[in-house]
Amino acid sequence: MSRYTGPSCKKCRKVSQKLFLKGSKCSTNCIVDKKAKSSRDKKFSSGGPGGMKKMSDYGKHLREKQIARLMAQITETQFRRFFDKASKDKGKTGEALLRFLEVRLDNIVRRLGFAVSMKTSRQLVNHGHIRVNGRQTDIPSFLVKPGDTVTIDPKTAQTPAVKQGLENAEKSAPRPSFLSYDTATMTGKMVRWPDRGEVSINVDEQLIVEFYSK
Repeated sequence: MSRYTGPSCKKCRKVSQKLFLKGSKCSTNCIVDKKAKSSRDKKFSSGGPGGMKKMSDYGKHLREKQIARLMAQITETQFRRFFDKASKDKGKTGEALLRFLEVRLDNIVRRLGFAVSMKTSRQLVNHGHIRVNGRQTDIPSFLVKPGDTVTIDPKTAQTPAVKQGLENAEKSAPRPSFLSYDTATMTGKMVRWPDRGEVSINVDEQLIVEFYSK
């Protein structure tokens, strides 16, 4: 499977929005914020001042899809697979899509505070440092379900990267209420499915549904 290895900030500039791909660094040293401050316009791509062309409806739909895919850090093939799964769900397709992306194991690891970014959380999963219900799970796309517990290897928990993530979760990025966390055992648990307002991917999901419906 292809994997993007270029600069993360380039992705944010492409869609003119902070994708939070570098964790806490995105809050302190973000190129999107710098560009917005200098131009006095956060939307410095198509549609901005200076005679730029107005973004077409197709462009708006594509942009929302790209933002969701980039924030989840998955390929187009994977994203389409999640959309097809969501389209078979009993609820609204758009909300189901975001819910599936939110409960991916790599994202749950990040939101529990074991990592400050999706890239780091995915490395933890890929390298076998994460256990789900006591079993080692090295598949980032594994879908966590209500009642599942997620733990990290005790030795890995002592590394600076994990300590930073846990500190960040306690101070600047609180864990969502659909997850519970036991500090003593360093065990997280998904207590229920996340509500729409608790999803960390900030997009208009209806535009994504319309994009794939054309």
